[in-house]
Amino acid sequence: MTVPAFGLGTFRLKDQVVIDSVRTGLELGYRVIDTAQIYGNEAEVGQAIEQSGVPRDELYITTKIWTDNFAADKLIPSLKESLAKLKTDHVDLTLIHWPSPKGQVPVAEFMGALLEAKQQGLTREIGISNFTVALMGEAIAAVDAENIATNQIELHPYLQNRTVAEFAKQHGIKITSYMTLAYGEVLKDPVIGQIAQRHNATPAQVTLAWAMQLGYAVIPSSTKRENLESNLKALDIKLSDDDMAQIAQLDRGHRLTSPASLAPQWD
Repeated sequence: MTVPAFGLGTFRLKDQVVIDSVRTGLELGYRVIDTAQIYGNEAEVGQAIEQSGVPRDELYITTKIWTDNFAADKLIPSLKESLAKLKTDHVDLTLIHWPSPKGQVPVAEFMGALLEAKQQGLTREIGISNFTVALMGEAIAAVDAENIATNQIELHPYLQNRTVAEFAKQHGIKITSYMTLAYGEVLKDPVIGQIAQRHNATPAQVTLAWAMQLGYAVIPSSTKRENLESNLKALDIKLSDDDMAQIAQLDRGHRLTSPASLAPQWD
């Protein structure tokens, strides 16, 4: 299996809002849904999937293990709880959401438990999120690169995270970009605006297309049907080398997510 290029994120969406977003996304043709234990919405995501009538084998569902559940005796039980909420006997991808705060649980311990979850059939693929090059190295040492499907990281035109992306590529690990639109900041960028005009597209479509053209997966979220529908059209956009070069120059190391209690020493 490989991580699909385009999916639906559910970060910060709760209760009926997330049910509506997922249900609408599935109606429009989305088949990849990304959630997490800490989002507090797995049960609602499961409800929306169940009510949609879309067969399970057409879906690619991702969840993420929260830091409280990293210990070897907690990880698999917590994943089983997630599966119950999601109303499925397996997910397609399970990620370690953040590195263990202050290294309290060794990388080898939680990656070993995650690999065991894969071997038990609870998840088809495993991966990591918010991992630096050094931490990726530890994860590879623990379970081998071939068992790490993706590293999901903040990545957008203003934070292109090339050091991590290049290391991942060298080891055959796909990058999944979250916050690809930088909370909407890049949508006001004049360079992206000009590229969008040339392609008769929106700035969001251009930005998502840029990330996918670099080989990254994207998981934008929205509560609005028109945005969910519009974002899908990013799959049809082909940017020129000049377009890509212009967006490459927008990188300024502008990180939006770095919680003091969780963030590692970023590359």
